[in-house]
Amino acid sequence: MNYLRRIDLNHLVTLQALLTEKHISRAAVRLSKSQPAVSHSLAYLRKTFDDPLLIRKSGKLELTPKAGELLQPLDEALARLTSLFEAPEFDPNLADRTFRIAMSDYGAKLFLPDLLRQIRTIGPNIKLIVTQGSREAMIASVIDGETDLAFGVFPTIGTELQSETLFKEEFLCVADKSTMPECGYLDISSWLARSHLLVALREGKDNEIDNSLSKIGHKRNISMILPHWGIACDLVKGTDLILTIASKALDSLGKTDELTIFQPPFHIDNFDFGAIWHKRKSTDPAHIWLRKMIRRSLSET
Repeated sequence: MNYLRRIDLNHLVTLQALLTEKHISRAAVRLSKSQPAVSHSLAYLRKTFDDPLLIRKSGKLELTPKAGELLQPLDEALARLTSLFEAPEFDPNLADRTFRIAMSDYGAKLFLPDLLRQIRTIGPNIKLIVTQGSREAMIASVIDGETDLAFGVFPTIGTELQSETLFKEEFLCVADKSTMPECGYLDISSWLARSHLLVALREGKDNEIDNSLSKIGHKRNISMILPHWGIACDLVKGTDLILTIASKALDSLGKTDELTIFQPPFHIDNFDFGAIWHKRKSTDPAHIWLRKMIRRSLSET
């Protein structure tokens, strides 16, 4: 108890922000403090714990082993202390909170418009920061605490993360109608003879379509790779390219006389589109509220 009397609890709140954000400026924004004040607090904490806590590697701050051990018990202790003074409910009308979420434009198109409308109605001071990255980058950002929620296809995640399947998805093919036979379908030989458009953040064959093709001993000719789902169908028009894409990406396409949509001529496994978050966020009332809002947006969409 004598040791506790010497520690300013405000410094522990700063420590939590620093270990979570791993960035002095972001911690300052999170705490509504100046950067010099946070730097001063970090110096105090380093002396108190006799450890640097955060060290710079490759231009980024990383946790020391001791800091890594402190993070979970610190989160739990501060959560218990907070519960003594604050009601556990999250009131979006009064909240001033920033959420960082990661997703592709596929996910953004599906539920961001409805989600934003709902949030603007009931939480005018709630802010969203949306980023995009590869599957691996999104997982890493959630683990590092830089992202609250990430959306996409995550077949495997670490034990420190939790996940929720939001819906199941299938693939469909899209081609310019003028390049298709009257039956509106291509067998696998004709499909393989055509050039293809791939939506991916990077070059490579680590996607569901090419993995399925590889299982049956085939490889397609990819003539273009782009990271944007939204424009992909427009790029097919007036070309001989075939686009194989998640079906919900076509929901807003509407009726068109220029394109033919058809089933792939080989089996591609359906996939789960889901959300991932760190376990330390699981009991955060604000985080629980956001996940509920996202589920509601998807169901209404």
